[in-house]
Amino acid sequence: RFTAIMASEDSAAPVVVDDCRGVLLVYSDGAVVRRDGPGFATPVRDDGTVEWKDAEFDAPRGLGLRLYRPRQRNQLLPVFFYYHGGGFCIGSRTWPNCQNYCLRLAAELGAVVVAPDYRLAPENRLPAAIDDGAAALLWLASQAGPAGDTWLTEAADFTRVFISGDSAGGTIAHNLAVRFGSAAGRSELGNVRVRGYVQLMPFFGGTERTRSEAECPDDAFLNRPLNDRYWRLSLPPGATVDHPASNPFGPDSPALEAVELAPTLVVVGGRDILRDRAVDYAARLRAMGKPVGVREFEGQQHGFFTIDPWSDASAELMRALKRFIHTDGRFD
Repeated sequence: RFTAIMASEDSAAPVVVDDCRGVLLVYSDGAVVRRDGPGFATPVRDDGTVEWKDAEFDAPRGLGLRLYRPRQRNQLLPVFFYYHGGGFCIGSRTWPNCQNYCLRLAAELGAVVVAPDYRLAPENRLPAAIDDGAAALLWLASQAGPAGDTWLTEAADFTRVFISGDSAGGTIAHNLAVRFGSAAGRSELGNVRVRGYVQLMPFFGGTERTRSEAECPDDAFLNRPLNDRYWRLSLPPGATVDHPASNPFGPDSPALEAVELAPTLVVVGGRDILRDRAVDYAARLRAMGKPVGVREFEGQQHGFFTIDPWSDASAELMRALKRFIHTDGRFD
């Protein structure tokens, strides 16, 4: 009887054991199936005032980025990186919600926007995405010279670069701030000068629950089960969420006191599961004397600015980002 049962179980079809928004399905036999799109219909609103093109920054891995610039320009423009979110497991620069947000960034900030892709988990676990984020920034540095792509060099001011990321992209931005926040790190970037960082609802974790995590409702856009699933799929096997890739203040994370941090704006939503971690992150950095400011959007959930880039709250965020960029890192 035992043999028969085992044979029956072995012959059973694989079942889904992890589902990330219907976009990423992980099966019991280890197979991974992905959808090309985000799983929800979002029309791209492109009025033609911004032009864009794709470029490759890591040919061996097939990684690309999308570049945006306003059609009308009379001077070199600041460069604004945008690393998409998705719990390190889903997302793409080609998704309509990302496209819409970047189109609006380029138009309203008056900036060259760089939106890179990065390797996703569980096929490529952390720190793969962080390494790819650094590779995209180093690619930009390689363009800041006579051999650079003229489409970029005729529009971009490489001495005014801002690094932003949404959710998991915010975690990438933090790690880039640490890697390049020293004389040695800055030397890797050559003629590129990073003037500031924008952490848009950064995806940080920790083994001890925060209040916003403990009280997060199940119907939230990012709820506890999905939050935990992302970490389980993206961290190295056996790692806890105190891993340095997820917790900036974990027991094995690099000390941040010596990091020469450029001005950093941390954006949080009042109804976001990640709110308390982001607020604590900013407070602890300020206690170290780092130039960090927090902008909270009351009543807003995780990713509100990409869910609806034309909402009133998104317009308010655009104004805050524009002030931050055009004052080279002021928070007021």
